[in-house]
Amino acid sequence: MKKPAMGLVATATVFVVGVLVWMTMTAPKASAIPAFSRKYQTSCSTCHSDYPELNDFGEAFKKNGFKFPVDDEMFVKDPPVLLGAKAQKEAFPGAIFPGEIPGSLPIAFRYSGNFAWNAQQPPAVQATGFTPRTDLFAPNTFTIISAGSFGDNLAFWIDNDISTGGSGANGGLGDGYLRYNDLGRFLHLPKNSLNVRFGQFELDLPFSQARSIYPSSYDAFSETAVAQPSATSDQTVFLTTNNPFSLGTPQRGIEFGGYPNNGNFTWSVAFVDGTNSAYGLDSALTARNTKDVYVRVSQKINLERDPESRNAVQAAGPTGPRDHTSVRFGAFYYEGQNQLNYGGSQFNFLGTINEPFYRAGGDFRFKYRKMEFFGVGLVGRDNNHSVDTEAQTISAAPPVTYTGGFAGSNFWIYPWMIAYMRYDFVNSPTDFANGTSQFRTRNRYSPGFQVLIRANIKIFGEYQYHWGQPYTDPNSGNILYFRPNSFVSGIDFVY
Repeated sequence: MKKPAMGLVATATVFVVGVLVWMTMTAPKASAIPAFSRKYQTSCSTCHSDYPELNDFGEAFKKNGFKFPVDDEMFVKDPPVLLGAKAQKEAFPGAIFPGEIPGSLPIAFRYSGNFAWNAQQPPAVQATGFTPRTDLFAPNTFTIISAGSFGDNLAFWIDNDISTGGSGANGGLGDGYLRYNDLGRFLHLPKNSLNVRFGQFELDLPFSQARSIYPSSYDAFSETAVAQPSATSDQTVFLTTNNPFSLGTPQRGIEFGGYPNNGNFTWSVAFVDGTNSAYGLDSALTARNTKDVYVRVSQKINLERDPESRNAVQAAGPTGPRDHTSVRFGAFYYEGQNQLNYGGSQFNFLGTINEPFYRAGGDFRFKYRKMEFFGVGLVGRDNNHSVDTEAQTISAAPPVTYTGGFAGSNFWIYPWMIAYMRYDFVNSPTDFANGTSQFRTRNRYSPGFQVLIRANIKIFGEYQYHWGQPYTDPNSGNILYFRPNSFVSGIDFVY
């Protein structure tokens, strides 16, 4: 009985995908109307090769404070409201410096809902955490987005999941920040050599996890460090590392950065609260005086041969503008300090336990016409301590370390149809010892596709070939392994 059911699900999925692709071929053309599309009366594809991923023009638009990089006033169809006369600029500081606000409310909405097919779980796995074979419209997320400019140099961004998993209670703020462009002009530096933003924001990662085109997150950016479970009652030694930090988590702080040389070289330094936890406390709580530091640099090399295309915001092609043929190399480093045992909450004979940690890595991205190749590699290290509750002593223990990364490629079959393949891996001896995976290295392969039905509506599908997870056979007591493979398909639209 199981095989016919599987065949029915597969047939239904192919049918639905086929109908939606047919719709793209037969329905009339339409453009997306999120906040910036309304302001400039242009399509989402002006800035996105596959939203939310930005193309070269979109990158320049974002770096310019959400304004067109050249002759912005000529392209605005919804003029801003001026907050003062231009004469006030010359009269400053004897007058309030004039500014502007968007002419209409700069609000957009995004919805995503997925269909998931999951591999059959063994009964022993179901007993520890049941996952249904099929799941409709999960996470069923509704997001409100607001972004724009307050003048020549001030820009803002706010996005909030007001409903996640069909429940408003599960939503939360993603990014919410204010950015001032070209602060360096007061120091007579080249344009956009020094900018600043503050609020809550995703770190300047080489590839955004918050605004990725993929339905699955990057495993290396989601990795946390846990030495081992707490000791049982008849043991006296505990390993302390319990660090919930992950690179993909939004941070609260201030960031300085810049992109001189037409944006080909970029740098950023952020001072952030970090994420912190203690036994019995909220894992997102930050309760320490120290701040973490994140640094990133990257260099993009433009490989266009034609000087006109090389110097333009976007290269020119027979079918219109396209991304430059280019290669980008970058490096990043995060250093912080995890603090445990606040006020002796776990070990009352000790004070706060300080455990420094770092994450360091490099990345590359190569673009050529319809193809894109990319990759990230990183290492992580957390200091660790052992606490002897009988002797009431603390001593250094072997650190918690791991390596990880991902590599992938995107191929545009048509401007509205993309095929991709991504490989994620995490090599963590500690996770392996804690029974997370069958082997020390966790490998995941994720082939997929995306189809833009309109510039603001897309369907997608991704198969995830997962690493083996151990479980205990209740009959024999032997350790067996199960791969929780899955296929995720869904719809995503913004307006």
